[in-house]
Amino acid sequence: MNLLKAASTVSLWTLLSRVTGLVRDQLIAASFGAGALTDAFNVAFRIPNLLRRLFAEGAFSSAFVPILAATRATDGDDATRRLVDAVATVLVAALLLTCVLGVVGAPIVVWLFGAGLQELGLAVVMTRWMFPYIGFMSLVALSAGILNTWRRFALPAATPVLLNIAVIGAALFLAPWLEQHHIRPIHALSAGVMIGGALQLAIQIPALRGIGCLPHIGFGPAAWRRAWAHPGVHRLLTQMAPALLGVSVAQLSLLINTQIASHLGPGAVSWLFFADRLMEFPTALLGVALGVVLIPGLSAKRAQNDDAGYSAQLDWGLRLVVLLALPFAVAMGLFAKPLVAVLFHYGKFSVEAVEMTVLALRGYGCGLLGIIGVKVLAPGFFAQQDLRTPVRIAVVVLVCTQLMNLAFVPWLGHAGLALSIGLGALINAGWLLWGLRRQGHYRPAPGWAGFVARVLPANVALGGGLAFASMQLDWLALQAQPGLRVAWLAGVIAVAVLGYFGLLALAGLRLRQFVRRG
Repeated sequence: MNLLKAASTVSLWTLLSRVTGLVRDQLIAASFGAGALTDAFNVAFRIPNLLRRLFAEGAFSSAFVPILAATRATDGDDATRRLVDAVATVLVAALLLTCVLGVVGAPIVVWLFGAGLQELGLAVVMTRWMFPYIGFMSLVALSAGILNTWRRFALPAATPVLLNIAVIGAALFLAPWLEQHHIRPIHALSAGVMIGGALQLAIQIPALRGIGCLPHIGFGPAAWRRAWAHPGVHRLLTQMAPALLGVSVAQLSLLINTQIASHLGPGAVSWLFFADRLMEFPTALLGVALGVVLIPGLSAKRAQNDDAGYSAQLDWGLRLVVLLALPFAVAMGLFAKPLVAVLFHYGKFSVEAVEMTVLALRGYGCGLLGIIGVKVLAPGFFAQQDLRTPVRIAVVVLVCTQLMNLAFVPWLGHAGLALSIGLGALINAGWLLWGLRRQGHYRPAPGWAGFVARVLPANVALGGGLAFASMQLDWLALQAQPGLRVAWLAGVIAVAVLGYFGLLALAGLRLRQFVRRG
């Protein structure tokens, strides 16, 4: 298949998801600002999202997709469907237990994340409402793994749009209704999250039925015993154990950072949240899209013992990271204030909130190449079903990140937390790259020096242009003319994109050179 076309398909749907997510975040920022209420919601929403990354998009997907792809490549579709049925049955049983424990233990969980929150009780209530979201999203991750293995990339990438639409609808229509009935309107966001989760799961069913792979989930002790006896389930759990540890390390870092932020005063959690949301654009458009496309392809290459093809796919992904992630990093550093001002500076989102979010965004931007690079490099280990090496690296990176927090937070406050995460991601990516090369799984293709020599000057020119545009206009004062401010931003971005790719074309570098089949 055409890897660039597949990655582009995922990226385009992910772009739509991020655009609707941005509208969602703009509504939240304008309606509730960046203060104690949004801090409580962000902590409450972060808890099921953390577990989603642990059990759904993290450890589960990292272990499940390579096993599923290898089973289909070697044993055929019927064996793959039996594996899916067994895994789905065990997963549903585990999720039911997890959701019950989460709802009951919400006060303890919230305290672990944000003991310094002013609205701690509110966060507990919203956590209880939203905790079952982890159940929906884990089953969505199962469905996405199946569809991606069948090379159906569009629907899993489009699915998050439904969550954003549900939360937008809740903020627009349910929040005012709650306020009229003397109920805190921010509870509407919790309802929107749950509705969105249910919609995301429901839309998977026709697609799974269409490829003949809708899981048959068993209930009761006999069904659980049969599913547990399937060798694929034990293989999955064996692979998940180190992956779970690895993802847990990353989420432990997030937990610690959230806890620290909750003690830095009202708004700190939200400033980091809104900066992180902007970082999600390039991370999802590039990193997630490339990772989704690469894992099944790399797993198939490994099953076929095609070492040259394996290395070539990694090389292709890394070149795209440098080509496309570096200009995003430049923009996050030199054009942060216009981005934050135009996207969030409305309603209750104050000038102080803009300035604080800009500082956090710049901190994250320092490590954007690493954040996206990890999404390409880690599948190089996952596809070999080697999850232990990334785990060992993640543990060391966690320690490094927290040591950097000790140095940066007293000096830079909440921005120090973002900077530590960014620099930690660079360490992580560099170590993964070194590991793949040392093991002989990745051998850089010829032409890297010439490639970098073409990309760097274009980024220098891009940075100069963005810095000039940032300083020439008072983006905060233009709040009184929102239409003009949006038009200026759109114009600057259009010129920047055309200029960047125009300079690359003059240097002899075009995107069509990256069309690759695998």
